[in-house]
Amino acid sequence: MYAAHYLGQTGEEAAQNYLKDRGYTIREVNWRYRRIEVDILAQTSQYLVVIEVKSRRNTLFKDPAQAVNTAKINRLVKAAQAYVLRYGINKEVRFDIIEVVSTANGFAINHIADAFVPPVE
Repeated sequence: MYAAHYLGQTGEEAAQNYLKDRGYTIREVNWRYRRIEVDILAQTSQYLVVIEVKSRRNTLFKDPAQAVNTAKINRLVKAAQAYVLRYGINKEVRFDIIEVVSTANGFAINHIADAFVPPVE
């Protein structure tokens, strides 16, 4: 397994554990709609939460969340719309980013709730 893939996989697992510890219910992991993948779909009593996980070895060059560009946002919104329709979700949808940065002791996690709002078309 390549180092970047392993970091991504273990980062997503750390993000899932972080969410579970805070009372989120994990609905889906690596859910696919056509060619779009959503890292984590979770829920709270109020929200369906669409979560993009960005794992990095360090933050020397930029914060992991900066890798979520407009094209990625548009893809996540499209996938979220499909998920809501497919499963009849009757909750407000929120888009979060979880930054997972490798440290000597495991991972540092930064949860950015409401990281972006869907663009209006």
